[in-house]
Amino acid sequence: MKGRGPRPKPDEREEFLRRLRGSFRWVLGSADVTGWWRDPELVGALGRALADLAADAEPEVVIGPQSRGALVGALVAQHLGIGLIELRKEVSRLAHSDEWLVVHTPPDYRDRNLELGIRADLLAPGTRVLFVDDWVDTGGQLQAAHAITMQAHANWCGTAVIVDALADARLRRELSVRSLVRVRDL
Repeated sequence: MKGRGPRPKPDEREEFLRRLRGSFRWVLGSADVTGWWRDPELVGALGRALADLAADAEPEVVIGPQSRGALVGALVAQHLGIGLIELRKEVSRLAHSDEWLVVHTPPDYRDRNLELGIRADLLAPGTRVLFVDDWVDTGGQLQAAHAITMQAHANWCGTAVIVDALADARLRRELSVRSLVRVRDL
């Protein structure tokens, strides 16, 4: 009889990626990732999935750009049992009393040059840094995080993102970008 007997267990990773792609949508040519945050099982699995991309790198801290990068970065940091440093935007408004490591990005997807930074005391020399974000497109924030890591004399150990939309394969290689999906798969 049909439908009886043991059923093969679905591959957890494939099911996770199916849910990830299924809760994403394009709206008037723009990415809408809000469905990712609505699905509690997906949110619960994102930290582990991104952490698994960098498991061999043995990071000691995650750097995630404000705001969605810090959101997914916190999930990864929690899963790995390490801390998170939020890469802040418009640092000059914040940096009155603390020392900050600050860089300006090359043009981003909106053709803006952003000022990004972290408090200098949060990143000690020699610390192994993992950059985490939801989406990498032009690589501007990625390059800024790398430059800040170098300013701090810390060690870059790679990048874990949900979506890789990089056109520049050189950045993907040089900054060790690993992703859950490529933009062409959405």
